[in-house]
Amino acid sequence: RSLCGCGAVMDEVGSPSRRRGGPTGLSAVQSDTIEGLTELEDLERVYAQLCAEENRIECANELCFCAFLRPNLQLIEGDAVQLSGMINFTCSLAENVSSKVRQLDLTKKRLYQAIQRADDILDLKFCTDGVQTALRNQDYEQAAAHIHRYLSLDQSVIELSKQGGEGSAVEASLALLQEAERNLKALVTTRLEEAVATGDLPQVERFFKILPLLGLHEQGLARFAQYLCSQVGACVYVRLKPWTHQVRADASLFNLPISIMFKQRSTSLLETYYGPGRLHTLLAHLQKECDKQAQKIVDKFIQQRDYNNKFQVIQSSMMRGMTTEKIEPRYLDPVLCEVTLMNSRAELYFRFLRRRIVADFEVADAMADETVIQEHQQSLEQLLKNCQLSRTMQELIGYYIPMEEYYMRESVNKAVAMDTAEVGQLSSSMVDDVFYIVKKCISRALTSNSSDCVCAMINHATSVLETDFREVLVCKLRAGYPFSALQDLQRGVSSAVSLMQSSLQHGKITNLTQTLGIESQEQAKSAYLVALNNVEVCSENISTLKKNLESDCAKLFSQGVGSDHAKAKIDSCLSDLVNTSSRFKDLLQEGLQELNNTSIRPQVKPWISSFLSVSHNIEEEEFSEYEANDPWVQQLVVQLEQLMAEFKVGLSPVIYDTLTSLMTSLIAIELEKTVFKCTFSRLGGLQFDKELRALVAYLSSVTSWTIRDKFARLTQMATILNLERVSEILDYWGPNSGPLTWRLTPAEVRQVLALRVDFRSEDIKRLRL
Repeated sequence: RSLCGCGAVMDEVGSPSRRRGGPTGLSAVQSDTIEGLTELEDLERVYAQLCAEENRIECANELCFCAFLRPNLQLIEGDAVQLSGMINFTCSLAENVSSKVRQLDLTKKRLYQAIQRADDILDLKFCTDGVQTALRNQDYEQAAAHIHRYLSLDQSVIELSKQGGEGSAVEASLALLQEAERNLKALVTTRLEEAVATGDLPQVERFFKILPLLGLHEQGLARFAQYLCSQVGACVYVRLKPWTHQVRADASLFNLPISIMFKQRSTSLLETYYGPGRLHTLLAHLQKECDKQAQKIVDKFIQQRDYNNKFQVIQSSMMRGMTTEKIEPRYLDPVLCEVTLMNSRAELYFRFLRRRIVADFEVADAMADETVIQEHQQSLEQLLKNCQLSRTMQELIGYYIPMEEYYMRESVNKAVAMDTAEVGQLSSSMVDDVFYIVKKCISRALTSNSSDCVCAMINHATSVLETDFREVLVCKLRAGYPFSALQDLQRGVSSAVSLMQSSLQHGKITNLTQTLGIESQEQAKSAYLVALNNVEVCSENISTLKKNLESDCAKLFSQGVGSDHAKAKIDSCLSDLVNTSSRFKDLLQEGLQELNNTSIRPQVKPWISSFLSVSHNIEEEEFSEYEANDPWVQQLVVQLEQLMAEFKVGLSPVIYDTLTSLMTSLIAIELEKTVFKCTFSRLGGLQFDKELRALVAYLSSVTSWTIRDKFARLTQMATILNLERVSEILDYWGPNSGPLTWRLTPAEVRQVLALRVDFRSEDIKRLRL
């Protein structure tokens, strides 16, 4: 049936009109009957009949739909059967093809095995004949090549060949080759030992190349390392022999044997004949001899330079409260240079070993597991860190650090004791001398290529500058700037007492004669100004030293010296120099403040107070007279110029500007206090404005710093005092101020307005500020 037929059937059977009692009367209950029902039981009975009729109609519709789908299901079944047949045919065909391919692979494999077996049998016979001929001709290289070829044959194939028709011939060849192998191994080993004993390098190299062909890699490396050790020992003996007849040797003689030990060129032979991954084994053998010979060199150095005794004397002299003989620092200079040079050569050797072994392991471990790579790295670190050479150099550097510290401290003390200030120089000689010594000591530590040594010396240098040398400058500044003969004497006595106490407590060398108040007043003034200049130069020199050391350390690390952790340690030590520079800057500020309080304030304050003696409640006549003959500001400018003249000559420009700034602040504060004690007329306010402008102009001319900000309050006070009436202040205050920022509070503005004698207090009080 077609889909239209099925739809017709559904229209006939399943339409709602037919189910509800259409024209054909499919419904057993008429609608009139339902409308006439009044009893509950009748309604329930009719409802049950209608539900049953509805279920029957739905079942009929489903059966009609299934009948419609039956032809399509038959077509699908036929297509599925056809597809299954095609798949079964394809599977059978593929199985047949794959079985034939497997047979071909098996045949090919057996063919290759047969060819390999034939080749091995031929190689076996060829090796048997070749090794006998080579041994008769003493051609050990060729004989070893035949043995190596025999050892490379597949043993499983040889075992199969024994079971074949040529089994007896194969066994005979194997017996001859095994005997030849034993004889050749014994012969080559013996010859190599003889060549090592006699130092015959060509024969050593000849038999060293043969041993890996026989599978004797470890024996070959051990014998070759033995030869290299003998050469190293002989070289060191030749270099050390002249030392027995010399009291002191050149520094290069202590380091040249170590350099020669590390220049035995054997890597090319090793890589060519033994393959990658063997360099570590060879150097492990060689390192034992290097440790032995290096210990001889260090022992000879310690003996010739009396190194341990010097260290003990220095250690005793550096202990607090012990009075022992001291070593002159200049005698330590060559010894310290030699120690750093030796350690530098050792570090260079270790970097060379690390670089070559790591490169060799990288080639050998290209296809290795991570575990093998980690084991190789650990073995390398153990070789470098646990060798006797490393421990010996660590001990030398351990002695070097306190000796270098002693050299630095004693040299600094000597520079302080020999301090001189030449005429025309702003700073004294000890500043340049001290920083030359400090830089020399740190630079010498840098040449050792040891990050720990560099960190230790930077810390010691920081300690010397921050405590010892700074304390020297503090003692000089404690003497103060003399203002009068009586004050000079009192200050000299007090500073001498404090200086002697500091010297007894800390054991520092200071020149007491410079602070006992014995010099004349001019000498004391000059000494104080020189001390201030020294502090300022020290602060700049520390910053310069830090930058130079950062550059030197960067160059050192660019050469592969040290790790990231070592670089971080050195950076941390260098950062302490910044704090040291800041402490010198603080000391400079303290010294300038003291100079301002003792020398400038006592003189400037009376000069500013003299402003009270000049009346500013003036009329036209007095104003004209003041304009012709200034009563106050011109005299003040002359006095200030005379006061600052000696400071301008004796201080550096930076310090002079700072001192001028302090004096300017003092003048502004004192003048403001004085102004509040005066009274002004309209012309008096104008006169004050002129005086203030003249004073600011002079102070601006004597310094490179801006000072107008310090006189901002006074300038605003002068503006207020120049007002014609009280209400005029509102033109400058609040929203009318424009870019002007008022420094005076409303209460202070009223207080300044009250200084005008012509302004009424009632008008001032009525102002809304």
